[in-house]
Amino acid sequence: MAVFVDADAAPRDVVASTRELGRHYGIPVWVVSSVNHQLTGPDCIQVDAHPQATDLEIVKRLNGQVRALVITQDYGLAVLALAKGAQALSPCGREYTAQNIDLLLFERELHAHERKVSGKSRGPRARTEADRIEFKRALQRVLSEWATQQRK
Repeated sequence: MAVFVDADAAPRDVVASTRELGRHYGIPVWVVSSVNHQLTGPDCIQVDAHPQATDLEIVKRLNGQVRALVITQDYGLAVLALAKGAQALSPCGREYTAQNIDLLLFERELHAHERKVSGKSRGPRARTEADRIEFKRALQRVLSEWATQQRK
């Protein structure tokens, strides 16, 4: 049982909240990032600067996990996590599932095409306090369910 945070794609408050709730429920948290990010701690795993190195390290570590959660805003990593039997959660609290991931991937491709055609590109919207609250609520729900199932 473990939580893996894609720290290349997660705000610091997500990392902090995940560590806090992991400690509360006694569930190991691993923060995985490339060497381009300045994260420290015994739970940090740093990989090289290759664009997919973080994703590949997380997927590798999912092997053999009875229960795992991946926190990422990367749909590609979410797909790989789901294929390995893990759960996946976005930094805004959206749970990626077999039922919604295809639509999310389709929308991503559609938006990429629109950006290419229009020549306009804007970054992701700023995270709101509601996003922070929803993330913590969703993470607490998942970890609480795990803890309940472990006690049975």
